[in-house]
Amino acid sequence: MTQGAGQGPETERTATLRDFRVPGYVNETGPYAPSTHPGDVVPPFDDAYPEGHPDGYTPTQRDLPVINRGDTLQVPVEPAGAPAAQPADGPGPLYVVGDVHGYFDELMAALREQGLIDADGHWCAGVARLWFLGDFTDRGPDGIGVIDLVMRLSAEAAAAGGYCKALMGNHELLLLGAKRFGDTPVNSGAGTATFQAAWLLNGGQKTDMDRLQDHHLQWMARLDAVEEVDGYLLVHSDTTAYLDYGDSIEAVNDTVRETITRNDADEVWDLFRKFTKRFSFRDEGGADAVRSLLDTYGGTRIVHGHSPIPYLLGEVGSEEGEEGTGPVVEGPHVYADGLAIAMDGGVTMAGKLLVRQLPLNT
Repeated sequence: MTQGAGQGPETERTATLRDFRVPGYVNETGPYAPSTHPGDVVPPFDDAYPEGHPDGYTPTQRDLPVINRGDTLQVPVEPAGAPAAQPADGPGPLYVVGDVHGYFDELMAALREQGLIDADGHWCAGVARLWFLGDFTDRGPDGIGVIDLVMRLSAEAAAAGGYCKALMGNHELLLLGAKRFGDTPVNSGAGTATFQAAWLLNGGQKTDMDRLQDHHLQWMARLDAVEEVDGYLLVHSDTTAYLDYGDSIEAVNDTVRETITRNDADEVWDLFRKFTKRFSFRDEGGADAVRSLLDTYGGTRIVHGHSPIPYLLGEVGSEEGEEGTGPVVEGPHVYADGLAIAMDGGVTMAGKLLVRQLPLNT
């Protein structure tokens, strides 16, 4: 994935996997752009780059491998866990969820294990508070099903006195852009690009696009980018790029929503590009990068998704997908002098979809 023109830790790169698998329909045409009408001819995928792919282009060349339906990890259905413990008074327990990427069954199993939903998939955690850290779609088989679930749980949790909320991830921006702008050229900083091409290369699923409705788009467009809860600064991406959008949480969230509302393809692309940056907290100077965000927005620790824990640890999954060779992820990764908690367990790499209560038991 292209890191973008950042400074310091933002320029860190991760090794490219040889087996970067692109969906089989990457060269198909389809009604991806909102301007498509019956009878219109949608240009083939390759026409998104009439002059050929420029060297160094694509926000995906260092991104994660695409896992197709046949590669989906089969998760046994576990009995529902005991409902989340309820406090005698004050706010309910706080939970966070890492990147889901369309892995609906794995999400249901993880939520049941934590006692947040019952055997029928309904909220059973009372006044508990649940935060999703973004990236609901792409790569996995049922991104729209994941969004529908989160929207439903939000209503059920609110009715029970708790809440279920979500943050904006880079894949929400990508799906919004693919739907709104389709093949419209944007200035990528490395030549001409399109949202549709980037979406497909990032594991966009045609079944998600076919099922995407206006209420999904409106919900995604209104998501916050940053929140602070109980001393935890919640973001999607492990980047300092949030500082480009405001010096307070309210300012960042307002700026992001205003950028999406203006509906300018180049502005939304720049926002997407910055949200794809990663590894700011991983190497030398990483703790200082975390402190720059905490000092600006508040909190004592940062919690993020986006960069899979195996990548943060310098590990990757099998290139051939052999059973039993995937990365071993037992739980969140605490690093950067204990200031950062990574929650992306690498479910797209046959890792683990993480749902955990804060503070962590360890």
